[in-house]
Amino acid sequence: MGTGKVSTGRPTRLRSFDPVRIADLEYQAWVGYYLRKWPQVLRALIGLVQMGFGMDWNRTVHGAWLMLRASQSWAPYPDNHPKRAQACMRRFYALLKLTYGEPSNPAKAAELEVDWWRVHREFQHRSGATIEELIESLVRLYCFLYDEPEEAVRPVAEHRAHAMQLSDQWVEQGCHLDSPLLPLEHAALVRAYASLLAAVHH
Repeated sequence: MGTGKVSTGRPTRLRSFDPVRIADLEYQAWVGYYLRKWPQVLRALIGLVQMGFGMDWNRTVHGAWLMLRASQSWAPYPDNHPKRAQACMRRFYALLKLTYGEPSNPAKAAELEVDWWRVHREFQHRSGATIEELIESLVRLYCFLYDEPEEAVRPVAEHRAHAMQLSDQWVEQGCHLDSPLLPLEHAALVRAYASLLAAVHH
């Protein structure tokens, strides 16, 4: 499956980013999400979209808002709104396509995005999914978004899944901001994004 890459002779912003800064912003978004501190989440997402995707300011704010609304639609447990979340992510990926010409199919990208959310929730609440299924769901998303082979993006998925495990433990233990799990989660996200940069920067 392809993403309709734009050949510019140099990596686009999608394939050229600061993995430490991106990891830090996502970490802030994750912590804010579980504390239900939505202004913190929005601030982190604005930075994440700006740093990670390099869209103009209007699209950056719009994209961050769509990601926030998707997160808020997904957040309730067990009665959340997956279709609403997927619709928001489809609109987000459509913005990305307007900017870069990829992903070629925003609806498919959104479907794969929300699918790993589903698998993670099942894993988090011990309702059937395994860590390997979580890794595979992430691999499918990265393969589609970046048009890279599975072996190139599997390390990314493994580090990201490990970060989620640490986050889940933090949530189980009460979401304390002085928890020693949080620096480990942050470090796992840095490794994930460093691996992603190595896989896609060409």
